[in-house]
Amino acid sequence: MTHAVLDDAFIDSLAISVCDINRAVALPPSCYTDREFFEFEKEAIFNREWLCVGRESWVKEPGDYFTTSHVGEPIIVARTREGELKAMSAVCQHRAALVAEGHGSVRSFMCPYHHWTYALDGRLVSAPDMERAEEFDCAAIRLPEIRLETWLGFIFINFDLDAAPLGPRLTGLTDALANYDLANADGASRGEALGAGWGQKYAWNWKVHFENSNDSYHANKLHKGFNEIMPTALASFPEMPEGSAGYYRDGPTLEKDAGFNPTDRAILPIFPKLTDKERGRVIFANIPPSFTLFARVDLVVFNIIHVQGPEEIATGSGWLVAPGVSKQPRFQERKQMTSSANPEVQRQDRHVDALVQTGLRSRYATRGRYSWQEGAQAIFNNWLVDRYRASWGKRKPG
Repeated sequence: MTHAVLDDAFIDSLAISVCDINRAVALPPSCYTDREFFEFEKEAIFNREWLCVGRESWVKEPGDYFTTSHVGEPIIVARTREGELKAMSAVCQHRAALVAEGHGSVRSFMCPYHHWTYALDGRLVSAPDMERAEEFDCAAIRLPEIRLETWLGFIFINFDLDAAPLGPRLTGLTDALANYDLANADGASRGEALGAGWGQKYAWNWKVHFENSNDSYHANKLHKGFNEIMPTALASFPEMPEGSAGYYRDGPTLEKDAGFNPTDRAILPIFPKLTDKERGRVIFANIPPSFTLFARVDLVVFNIIHVQGPEEIATGSGWLVAPGVSKQPRFQERKQMTSSANPEVQRQDRHVDALVQTGLRSRYATRGRYSWQEGAQAIFNNWLVDRYRASWGKRKPG
Protein backbone atom coordinates (compact mmCIF):
# COMPACT_ATOMS: atom_id res chain seq x y z
CA MET A 1 0.00 0.00 0.00
CA THR A 2 1.29 3.45 -0.89
CA HIS A 3 1.83 6.01 1.88
CA ALA A 4 1.25 9.73 1.59
CA VAL A 5 4.23 11.75 2.75
CA LEU A 6 2.62 15.08 3.46
CA ASP A 7 5.13 17.69 2.41
CA ASP A 8 5.43 20.48 -0.14
CA ALA A 9 6.49 18.05 -2.85
CA PHE A 10 3.40 15.90 -2.35
CA ILE A 11 1.05 18.91 -2.48
CA ASP A 12 2.90 20.25 -5.53
CA SER A 13 2.49 16.86 -7.25
CA LEU A 14 -1.28 17.36 -7.27
CA ALA A 15 -0.93 20.06 -9.94
CA ILE A 16 -0.91 17.46 -12.72
CA SER A 17 -4.40 16.37 -11.66
CA VAL A 18 -5.98 19.79 -12.19
CA CYS A 19 -4.94 20.66 -15.72
CA ASP A 20 -6.97 20.05 -18.90
CA ILE A 21 -8.70 16.66 -18.86
CA ASN A 22 -6.72 15.49 -21.89
CA ARG A 23 -3.44 16.07 -20.05
CA ALA A 24 -4.48 15.38 -16.46
CA VAL A 25 -3.74 12.30 -14.35
CA ALA A 26 -5.56 10.88 -11.36
CA LEU A 27 -4.76 11.78 -7.78
CA PRO A 28 -2.07 9.69 -6.03
CA PRO A 29 -3.44 6.32 -4.81
CA SER A 30 -2.47 7.22 -1.24
CA CYS A 31 -5.18 9.93 -1.29
CA TYR A 32 -7.66 7.04 -1.20
CA THR A 33 -5.98 4.69 1.28
CA ASP A 34 -3.66 6.46 3.69
CA ARG A 35 -4.71 7.18 7.28
CA GLU A 36 -2.42 10.23 7.61
CA PHE A 37 -3.84 11.75 4.44
CA PHE A 38 -7.38 11.07 5.65
CA GLU A 39 -6.71 12.99 8.87
CA PHE A 40 -5.38 15.88 6.77
CA GLU A 41 -8.45 15.65 4.53
CA LYS A 42 -10.82 15.79 7.50
CA GLU A 43 -9.44 19.19 8.42
CA ALA A 44 -9.12 20.41 4.82
CA ILE A 45 -12.63 19.39 3.76
CA PHE A 46 -15.01 17.79 6.24
CA ASN A 47 -14.44 20.33 9.01
CA ARG A 48 -14.92 23.19 6.51
CA GLU A 49 -17.52 22.24 3.91
CA TRP A 50 -21.31 21.95 3.90
CA LEU A 51 -22.45 18.38 4.54
CA CYS A 52 -25.91 17.06 3.70
CA VAL A 53 -27.82 15.39 6.52
CA GLY A 54 -31.34 14.90 5.16
CA ARG A 55 -34.64 16.49 4.17
CA GLU A 56 -36.71 19.17 5.87
CA SER A 57 -39.70 16.85 5.55
CA TRP A 58 -38.04 14.51 8.06
CA VAL A 59 -38.59 17.13 10.78
CA LYS A 60 -41.91 18.70 9.86
CA GLU A 61 -43.44 19.35 13.28
CA PRO A 62 -42.15 20.92 16.51
CA GLY A 63 -40.40 18.19 18.49
CA ASP A 64 -39.47 16.13 15.43
CA TYR A 65 -35.81 15.17 15.30
CA PHE A 66 -33.36 12.79 13.71
CA THR A 67 -29.75 11.91 14.48
CA THR A 68 -26.92 11.50 12.05
CA SER A 69 -23.13 11.58 11.91
CA HIS A 70 -20.31 12.98 9.78
CA VAL A 71 -16.63 12.11 10.30
CA GLY A 72 -17.50 10.55 13.65
CA GLU A 73 -19.38 13.57 15.02
CA PRO A 74 -22.84 12.62 16.37
CA ILE A 75 -25.42 15.23 15.32
CA ILE A 76 -29.05 16.02 16.16
CA VAL A 77 -31.31 17.89 13.74
CA ALA A 78 -34.51 19.09 15.44
CA ARG A 79 -37.51 21.34 14.93
CA THR A 80 -37.94 23.64 17.96
CA ARG A 81 -41.24 24.61 19.56
CA GLU A 82 -41.02 27.87 17.62
CA GLY A 83 -40.69 25.93 14.36
CA GLU A 84 -37.00 26.71 13.82
CA LEU A 85 -34.61 24.08 12.49
CA LYS A 86 -31.55 23.47 14.65
CA ALA A 87 -28.47 21.28 14.27
CA MET A 88 -26.42 20.53 17.36
CA SER A 89 -24.02 18.06 18.87
CA ALA A 90 -25.63 14.97 20.37
CA VAL A 91 -22.92 14.82 23.06
CA CYS A 92 -24.00 15.52 26.64
CA GLN A 93 -21.91 18.28 28.17
CA HIS A 94 -21.61 16.32 31.41
CA ARG A 95 -19.90 12.98 30.68
CA ALA A 96 -20.22 12.78 26.88
CA ALA A 97 -22.99 10.19 26.56
CA LEU A 98 -25.25 10.72 23.54
CA VAL A 99 -28.51 12.41 24.46
CA ALA A 100 -30.45 11.14 21.44
CA GLU A 101 -30.48 8.23 19.01
CA GLY A 102 -32.51 7.36 15.93
CA HIS A 103 -35.41 9.65 15.10
CA GLY A 104 -38.85 10.53 16.41
CA SER A 105 -40.71 13.28 18.23
CA VAL A 106 -39.86 14.47 21.76
CA ARG A 107 -40.43 17.35 24.14
CA SER A 108 -36.76 17.48 25.13
CA PHE A 109 -33.53 15.45 24.96
CA MET A 110 -32.60 13.64 28.16
CA CYS A 111 -29.23 12.00 28.60
CA PRO A 112 -29.91 8.38 29.61
CA TYR A 113 -26.83 8.29 31.83
CA HIS A 114 -27.49 10.96 34.48
CA HIS A 115 -30.71 12.54 33.16
CA TRP A 116 -29.33 15.92 32.21
CA THR A 117 -32.10 17.35 30.04
CA TYR A 118 -31.82 19.72 27.09
CA ALA A 119 -34.49 21.76 25.31
CA LEU A 120 -35.09 21.25 21.59
CA ASP A 121 -32.80 24.21 20.87
CA GLY A 122 -29.97 22.66 22.91
CA ARG A 123 -30.28 24.66 26.16
CA LEU A 124 -29.62 22.71 29.36
CA VAL A 125 -32.84 22.94 31.36
CA SER A 126 -32.26 20.37 34.10
CA ALA A 127 -29.17 18.89 35.79
CA PRO A 128 -30.23 16.76 38.77
CA ASP A 129 -28.22 16.85 42.00
CA MET A 130 -25.77 19.51 40.85
CA GLU A 131 -26.63 22.01 43.61
CA ARG A 132 -23.33 21.41 45.44
CA ALA A 133 -21.18 21.98 42.36
CA GLU A 134 -19.37 25.28 42.84
CA GLU A 135 -19.83 27.97 40.20
CA PHE A 136 -22.12 25.69 38.21
CA ASP A 137 -24.47 27.70 36.00
CA CYS A 138 -27.10 25.60 34.22
CA ALA A 139 -28.00 28.55 31.99
CA ALA A 140 -24.45 28.73 30.62
CA ILE A 141 -24.47 25.17 29.30
CA ARG A 142 -25.95 23.96 26.03
CA LEU A 143 -25.40 21.39 23.32
CA PRO A 144 -22.91 22.97 20.89
CA GLU A 145 -24.81 24.40 17.92
CA ILE A 146 -23.78 23.54 14.36
CA ARG A 147 -24.43 25.81 11.39
CA LEU A 148 -27.42 24.79 9.28
CA GLU A 149 -28.76 25.80 5.88
CA THR A 150 -31.52 24.44 3.70
CA TRP A 151 -31.43 24.18 -0.09
CA LEU A 152 -34.33 22.89 -2.22
CA GLY A 153 -35.69 21.07 0.84
CA PHE A 154 -32.34 19.47 1.76
CA ILE A 155 -30.62 20.19 5.07
CA PHE A 156 -26.88 20.89 5.17
CA ILE A 157 -24.65 21.46 8.21
CA ASN A 158 -21.18 22.93 8.60
CA PHE A 159 -18.81 22.58 11.57
CA ASP A 160 -17.05 25.80 10.52
CA LEU A 161 -18.94 28.73 12.05
CA ASP A 162 -17.16 31.11 9.67
CA ALA A 163 -17.83 29.20 6.44
CA ALA A 164 -19.30 31.09 3.50
CA PRO A 165 -23.06 30.48 3.08
CA LEU A 166 -23.99 27.58 0.82
CA GLY A 167 -27.03 28.84 -1.09
CA PRO A 168 -25.35 31.75 -2.94
CA ARG A 169 -22.68 29.32 -4.19
CA LEU A 170 -25.24 26.93 -5.69
CA THR A 171 -26.95 29.27 -8.14
CA GLY A 172 -25.94 27.18 -11.17
CA LEU A 173 -27.45 24.04 -9.71
CA THR A 174 -30.46 25.88 -8.32
CA ASP A 175 -31.29 27.23 -11.78
CA ALA A 176 -30.80 23.84 -13.45
CA LEU A 177 -33.16 22.12 -10.99
CA ALA A 178 -35.66 24.97 -10.53
CA ASN A 179 -38.51 23.35 -12.48
CA TYR A 180 -38.38 20.18 -10.37
CA ASP A 181 -39.67 22.22 -7.41
CA LEU A 182 -37.75 19.88 -5.09
CA ALA A 183 -38.53 21.86 -1.94
CA ASN A 184 -42.17 20.80 -2.31
CA ALA A 185 -41.63 17.31 -3.74
CA ASP A 186 -42.97 14.14 -2.16
CA GLY A 187 -40.16 11.97 -0.89
CA ALA A 188 -38.73 9.10 1.08
CA SER A 189 -38.97 9.14 4.85
CA ARG A 190 -35.86 9.27 6.98
CA GLY A 191 -36.26 5.59 7.82
CA GLU A 192 -36.61 4.60 4.17
CA ALA A 193 -33.54 6.59 3.15
CA LEU A 194 -31.20 5.72 6.01
CA GLY A 195 -32.71 2.66 7.68
CA ALA A 196 -32.04 2.08 11.37
CA GLY A 197 -28.62 3.77 11.28
CA TRP A 198 -26.91 6.15 8.88
CA GLY A 199 -27.16 4.00 5.77
CA GLN A 200 -25.44 1.12 4.03
CA LYS A 201 -21.75 0.66 4.87
CA TYR A 202 -19.06 0.16 2.24
CA ALA A 203 -15.34 -0.56 2.51
CA TRP A 204 -13.91 2.04 0.15
CA ASN A 205 -12.81 5.65 0.15
CA TRP A 206 -15.46 8.33 -0.16
CA LYS A 207 -13.87 9.74 -3.32
CA VAL A 208 -14.19 6.38 -5.09
CA HIS A 209 -17.93 6.51 -4.41
CA PHE A 210 -18.21 10.17 -5.33
CA GLU A 211 -16.32 9.78 -8.60
CA ASN A 212 -18.48 6.86 -9.68
CA SER A 213 -21.66 8.87 -9.12
CA ASN A 214 -20.94 11.23 -12.01
CA ASP A 215 -18.73 9.20 -14.35
CA SER A 216 -20.20 9.13 -17.84
CA TYR A 217 -17.24 7.14 -19.20
CA HIS A 218 -18.33 3.87 -17.59
CA ALA A 219 -22.09 4.08 -18.16
CA ASN A 220 -22.11 2.80 -21.74
CA LYS A 221 -19.73 -0.01 -20.82
CA LEU A 222 -20.69 -1.27 -17.37
CA HIS A 223 -24.44 -0.59 -17.57
CA LYS A 224 -25.85 -2.43 -20.55
CA GLY A 225 -28.54 -0.58 -22.47
CA PHE A 226 -27.99 2.87 -20.95
CA ASN A 227 -26.23 4.22 -24.01
CA GLU A 228 -29.31 3.46 -26.14
CA ILE A 229 -31.31 5.77 -23.85
CA MET A 230 -28.75 8.41 -22.91
CA PRO A 231 -25.54 8.31 -25.03
CA THR A 232 -22.60 9.26 -22.86
CA ALA A 233 -20.87 10.95 -25.79
CA LEU A 234 -23.59 13.63 -25.72
CA ALA A 235 -22.98 14.56 -22.08
CA SER A 236 -21.75 18.02 -21.15
CA PHE A 237 -20.69 19.85 -18.00
CA PRO A 238 -22.15 23.37 -17.97
CA GLU A 239 -19.77 25.99 -16.65
CA MET A 240 -20.57 27.01 -13.08
CA PRO A 241 -20.05 30.47 -11.57
CA GLU A 242 -16.65 31.05 -9.99
CA GLY A 243 -16.53 29.65 -6.46
CA SER A 244 -19.48 27.33 -7.05
CA ALA A 245 -20.07 24.71 -4.34
CA GLY A 246 -21.58 22.24 -6.80
CA TYR A 247 -21.66 21.16 -10.43
CA TYR A 248 -23.65 18.90 -12.72
CA ARG A 249 -23.58 16.79 -15.86
CA ASP A 250 -26.26 17.34 -18.48
CA GLY A 251 -27.17 13.99 -20.05
CA PRO A 252 -29.38 14.35 -23.15
CA THR A 253 -31.70 11.42 -23.87
CA LEU A 254 -32.54 10.23 -27.35
CA GLU A 255 -36.27 10.41 -26.66
CA LYS A 256 -38.45 12.79 -24.70
CA ASP A 257 -39.63 11.46 -21.30
CA ALA A 258 -37.16 8.57 -21.31
CA GLY A 259 -37.12 6.07 -18.46
CA PHE A 260 -34.59 3.55 -17.17
CA ASN A 261 -36.93 0.55 -17.03
CA PRO A 262 -38.05 -2.19 -19.45
CA THR A 263 -40.33 0.24 -21.31
CA ASP A 264 -37.59 2.88 -21.74
CA ARG A 265 -40.30 5.43 -20.92
CA ALA A 266 -41.20 7.42 -17.83
CA ILE A 267 -43.82 5.56 -15.79
CA LEU A 268 -44.57 8.02 -12.99
CA PRO A 269 -46.17 11.43 -13.67
CA ILE A 270 -43.68 13.96 -15.05
CA PHE A 271 -42.57 16.86 -12.84
CA PRO A 272 -45.19 19.29 -14.18
CA LYS A 273 -43.04 22.42 -14.57
CA LEU A 274 -40.37 20.82 -16.79
CA THR A 275 -39.91 22.38 -20.22
CA ASP A 276 -39.79 20.30 -23.41
CA LYS A 277 -36.00 20.68 -23.42
CA GLU A 278 -35.77 19.51 -19.80
CA ARG A 279 -37.93 16.49 -20.64
CA GLY A 280 -35.15 15.37 -22.98
CA ARG A 281 -32.32 15.19 -20.47
CA VAL A 282 -31.12 13.77 -17.16
CA ILE A 283 -29.15 15.75 -14.58
CA PHE A 284 -26.35 14.27 -12.47
CA ALA A 285 -25.57 16.79 -9.71
CA ASN A 286 -22.80 16.82 -7.14
CA ILE A 287 -22.29 18.93 -4.02
CA PRO A 288 -19.02 17.60 -2.61
CA PRO A 289 -18.14 16.06 -0.31
CA SER A 290 -21.41 14.44 0.78
CA PHE A 291 -24.27 14.82 -1.72
CA THR A 292 -25.16 13.47 -5.15
CA LEU A 293 -28.42 13.66 -7.10
CA PHE A 294 -29.77 11.94 -10.21
CA ALA A 295 -32.77 13.79 -11.70
CA ARG A 296 -34.85 12.33 -14.49
CA VAL A 297 -38.26 13.51 -15.65
CA ASP A 298 -40.39 11.48 -13.24
CA LEU A 299 -38.06 10.52 -10.38
CA VAL A 300 -35.16 12.11 -8.50
CA VAL A 301 -32.77 9.94 -6.51
CA PHE A 302 -30.36 11.49 -4.00
CA ASN A 303 -27.50 10.02 -2.00
CA ILE A 304 -25.89 11.21 1.22
CA ILE A 305 -22.34 10.03 1.92
CA HIS A 306 -21.16 9.74 5.54
CA VAL A 307 -17.39 9.39 5.77
CA GLN A 308 -16.21 7.19 8.62
CA GLY A 309 -12.59 6.40 7.76
CA PRO A 310 -10.04 6.37 4.92
CA GLU A 311 -11.65 3.20 3.54
CA GLU A 312 -15.10 3.24 5.13
CA ILE A 313 -18.29 5.12 4.31
CA ALA A 314 -22.00 4.80 4.96
CA THR A 315 -24.52 6.00 2.41
CA GLY A 316 -28.23 6.68 2.44
CA SER A 317 -30.42 6.94 -0.64
CA GLY A 318 -33.81 8.58 -1.02
CA TRP A 319 -36.29 9.42 -3.78
CA LEU A 320 -38.41 12.43 -4.73
CA VAL A 321 -41.43 12.68 -7.02
CA ALA A 322 -43.74 15.50 -8.08
CA PRO A 323 -46.01 16.91 -5.35
CA GLY A 324 -49.00 14.65 -4.68
CA VAL A 325 -47.74 11.73 -6.79
CA SER A 326 -46.94 9.52 -3.80
CA LYS A 327 -50.63 9.66 -2.81
CA GLN A 328 -51.86 8.37 -6.16
CA PRO A 329 -53.22 4.80 -6.56
CA ARG A 330 -50.63 2.06 -7.12
CA PHE A 331 -47.79 4.51 -6.54
CA GLN A 332 -45.49 1.99 -4.87
CA GLU A 333 -45.95 -0.48 -7.70
CA ARG A 334 -45.24 2.17 -10.33
CA LYS A 335 -42.21 3.48 -8.43
CA GLN A 336 -40.82 -0.03 -8.26
CA MET A 337 -41.31 -0.38 -12.01
CA THR A 338 -39.57 2.91 -12.80
CA SER A 339 -36.69 1.91 -10.54
CA SER A 340 -36.47 -1.66 -11.83
CA ALA A 341 -33.01 -1.13 -13.34
CA ASN A 342 -31.60 0.51 -10.19
CA PRO A 343 -30.70 -2.61 -8.15
CA GLU A 344 -28.67 -4.11 -10.99
CA VAL A 345 -26.95 -0.79 -11.75
CA GLN A 346 -26.13 -0.33 -8.07
CA ARG A 347 -24.78 -3.88 -7.85
CA GLN A 348 -22.53 -3.23 -10.84
CA ASP A 349 -21.31 0.09 -9.43
CA ARG A 350 -20.65 -1.27 -5.96
CA HIS A 351 -18.76 -4.24 -7.42
CA VAL A 352 -16.38 -2.01 -9.37
CA ASP A 353 -16.03 0.41 -6.43
CA ALA A 354 -14.71 -2.50 -4.36
CA LEU A 355 -12.38 -3.53 -7.18
CA VAL A 356 -11.04 0.02 -7.48
CA GLN A 357 -10.34 0.27 -3.74
CA THR A 358 -8.52 -3.05 -3.78
CA GLY A 359 -6.43 -1.89 -6.72
CA LEU A 360 -5.59 1.43 -5.06
CA ARG A 361 -3.93 -0.47 -2.21
CA SER A 362 -1.58 -2.22 -4.62
CA ARG A 363 2.08 -1.34 -5.02
CA TYR A 364 1.32 -1.26 -8.74
CA ALA A 365 -1.44 1.35 -8.52
CA THR A 366 -0.58 4.38 -10.63
CA ARG A 367 -1.89 7.82 -11.47
CA GLY A 368 -3.84 6.86 -14.58
CA ARG A 369 -4.84 9.08 -17.48
CA TYR A 370 -8.40 10.29 -18.12
CA SER A 371 -10.73 9.96 -21.07
CA TRP A 372 -12.39 13.09 -22.49
CA GLN A 373 -15.66 11.62 -21.15
CA GLU A 374 -14.42 11.94 -17.55
CA GLY A 375 -15.06 15.65 -17.24
CA ALA A 376 -16.59 15.25 -13.80
CA GLN A 377 -13.29 13.97 -12.44
CA ALA A 378 -11.50 17.09 -13.66
CA ILE A 379 -14.08 19.31 -11.91
CA PHE A 380 -13.89 17.24 -8.74
CA ASN A 381 -10.09 17.25 -8.71
CA ASN A 382 -10.05 21.03 -9.01
CA TRP A 383 -12.47 21.30 -6.10
CA LEU A 384 -10.36 18.94 -3.97
CA VAL A 385 -6.91 20.31 -4.75
CA ASP A 386 -7.97 23.92 -4.10
CA ARG A 387 -8.92 22.85 -0.59
CA TYR A 388 -5.87 20.65 -0.06
CA ARG A 389 -3.58 23.52 -1.01
CA ALA A 390 -5.39 26.03 1.19
CA SER A 391 -5.29 23.73 4.20
CA TRP A 392 -1.65 22.77 3.66
CA GLY A 393 -0.68 26.42 3.45
CA LYS A 394 -2.11 26.91 6.95
CA ARG A 395 -0.51 23.87 8.59
CA LYS A 396 2.64 22.86 6.72
CA PRO A 397 5.74 22.36 8.93
CA GLY A 398 7.80 25.44 9.63
